[in-house]
Amino acid sequence: MSDYMPEEVILKILNRLPVKSLVRFRSVCKSWNTLISHPSFISAHLQSSLSNNTPFLLLGGLKNGRDYHSLHYDNDGFGKFKQLQLPDFGYAADSPMVGSCNGLICVQLYPFDDYGNLNFLLWNPSIQKYISLPQFGVTESVHLKFGFGFDSRTHDYKLLIVGVDDDGNWIQPYLFSFNENCWRKVTAAFPNYAAIFDEMPMPFVNGALNWLGQKDDDEDSNVILGFDLSAEEFFDINLPESLIRLRYFDLSIMKYGESSIAVSTHAPDAELHELWVMKEYAVVESWTKLLTLHRIDQHASVPRVLGFRKNGEVLLRVDKGKMASLDLNCQQMEASLDLNCQLMELHGVEVGAVLLSVDNYVESLVLFDKAVDHPIDSSDSE
Repeated sequence: MSDYMPEEVILKILNRLPVKSLVRFRSVCKSWNTLISHPSFISAHLQSSLSNNTPFLLLGGLKNGRDYHSLHYDNDGFGKFKQLQLPDFGYAADSPMVGSCNGLICVQLYPFDDYGNLNFLLWNPSIQKYISLPQFGVTESVHLKFGFGFDSRTHDYKLLIVGVDDDGNWIQPYLFSFNENCWRKVTAAFPNYAAIFDEMPMPFVNGALNWLGQKDDDEDSNVILGFDLSAEEFFDINLPESLIRLRYFDLSIMKYGESSIAVSTHAPDAELHELWVMKEYAVVESWTKLLTLHRIDQHASVPRVLGFRKNGEVLLRVDKGKMASLDLNCQQMEASLDLNCQLMELHGVEVGAVLLSVDNYVESLVLFDKAVDHPIDSSDSE
């Protein structure tokens, strides 16, 4: 075909095709295989997908005692989805999702092996390729939290490990660099706050990982901790006044769009539940209360804010593990927990008792040009 059509035209056509078609078209000829596998094409195709394609919502959680992951089209119907099956590494069913970025999902395999090592992999379900990271040795007497994202300055995928010991003291943070293929110490000064180590992934937005912490003062005020993946520095963001004195385990942090964050409350005994969004990342004055839910029945289950759809609707986990979305245009900033069908659309998606993460996902060719598809074993450790 290249005898009749300029290569730049072929590139433009291929750049608009879905990943599944591109994987199949590698077999057309050697030149197409080389072109599609080239890092520059993979990067250009990713940028095109991020700009033009309908995103998926990536759900990760625990259902029937097993971790699961699924992709849902973020369209009006919302019903079409793909169940994602991790490759079998001989580990237990536990494979919590650390984070998702540019079509890659970072998962932690069974928390510790027999030697006290942590095992992670980067997995691209669109092309069914993965790569295992060098093992990371820890002791089980520490409390850890992980975050995954992309350093756009160096075009590097990075995995952060932060933690505290049993006395609440920070331990040395470590960072894995995909480009360098190694773990190294983070030399930046630790934040002077106590970190909160829940099971929720760190939202990656605006080049930074975000999670909840507490100022170590007389009243233990809540704060958002951040880590800039390019500068490799810690920072903090103040919360709205109404959230800083709440019990930290009654708060959740999540993505808001592609460039900012949101925080919701979900105390089981509270009469009011709030959802705050930061309209401009790291600008404290831009915090805006988007929704207030009133609890009118103390016996009713408490909806949990999970995230946002591309149309601006708020995703909720409601009674019996069902998922629903609330159209904020149909109400005036407030609703009761006895939400009716005029305000909320049930999607018939069972997310289980525990939904640990909701993230945007785009299909990509990332990892396509790498030496992958090898199982995790001791030879991978450094």
